[in-house]
Amino acid sequence: MRTGQKKVSTRRLLILAGFVLLLLTAPLVYGVVMEAPAGFDDMTNDFTSQDQFELDKAVFDEFELIDDGLGPVYNAQACRECHQNPVSGSSSQVTELRVGRTDAFGNFFDRPGGSLINDRAIHPDIQERVAGEDTVRATRSSLTLLGLGFVEAISETTLTNIQAGQSSTVRGTIVTVPLLESPPGSPLRIGRFGWKDQHASLLSFAADAYLNEMGITSPLQPTENTSNGNPVGDFDEVDDPEDTGGEFGEDIDAFVRFMRSTKVPPRDTRFNVTAGQNLFNSIGCADCHIPTIQTAPPGTSINNGTFTVPAALGDKIIHPYSDFMLHDVGTGDGIVQGSTVTRNKMRTPPLWGLRTRPRLMHDLASFTRNDAIARHGGQATGARNNFNALTLAQKNDLIAFLNSL
Repeated sequence: MRTGQKKVSTRRLLILAGFVLLLLTAPLVYGVVMEAPAGFDDMTNDFTSQDQFELDKAVFDEFELIDDGLGPVYNAQACRECHQNPVSGSSSQVTELRVGRTDAFGNFFDRPGGSLINDRAIHPDIQERVAGEDTVRATRSSLTLLGLGFVEAISETTLTNIQAGQSSTVRGTIVTVPLLESPPGSPLRIGRFGWKDQHASLLSFAADAYLNEMGITSPLQPTENTSNGNPVGDFDEVDDPEDTGGEFGEDIDAFVRFMRSTKVPPRDTRFNVTAGQNLFNSIGCADCHIPTIQTAPPGTSINNGTFTVPAALGDKIIHPYSDFMLHDVGTGDGIVQGSTVTRNKMRTPPLWGLRTRPRLMHDLASFTRNDAIARHGGQATGARNNFNALTLAQKNDLIAFLNSL
């Protein structure tokens, strides 16, 4: 009798073990949608191995020198200078300066050399400066790069469906932009990176940042920037393109792998903020700061066939608190990048990682969550007014929720 009981018990254990194994492997075998991995832990999301992640992060953190192609005009010597709080790839206290001009009819046009004013130069004779004619002036912060591999993997259909579900008063503007890795004339893709949605792929984003922030050219951006519209070739000691090797540049390949391998910013789960989260949704904040988005399935071809969504990024649930579209909320910086529709509109900044930001909004000119909410107007007027109508206790609950992101 005891022997029989032992056999039954063993069988049950085997069945239970098999059931547990099924639960663990079901997401892989049956394509169950899973949450994207999160953490400020400097660990890979499994897009690459941890060893490769560490190598790519080292390139991301590396300080560039003049012998590497730094400058001649630039803003920073390393990616981490603008993306490091609290880990490499995170948010920043750094801003960049953009300016522009208007004609007699109020139309915007770029200053010679473009809207970006580089703060640094490798020689004093080519230091860029704001001119009197540059009457449109704006500063912009650098936001977190963590989790952007998942953002890149959001399908265009998902974004257009989000737009279609928004009311006419808060509906976001979608812009389509070229991909630097595609030949001229190739199909455009919905922009999702940058304050004006000026980039649609991480390759385009990385190449643009390497040139504009560090002055280093690559096969995707092979021409040096100017200084106040004047050539800087006499000060450039390295042949262009300066980032060589690999398909698009050795460093750029590493930057892109690093960004695609990062986890999403984690929530602070020490406190119960359900009440504030419910208020955030009910007063209209979530109309643009979309809480939950699902990425495209693994195997989906994106970026004009130059990238296939892998299992590490595909069919993942993310909580970016953004629709990645442009909105007029009364804080537009007046700078046009691409379509003129961008002039007084800004991309909805993702709120994930918000708790690591001591200064807020695109210009870092707001110092509290209440200050930032008070600046919301235009399409966000309704949500702001609803917040103002809350009781003090309700406002505190909502701010506590924001502080958990």
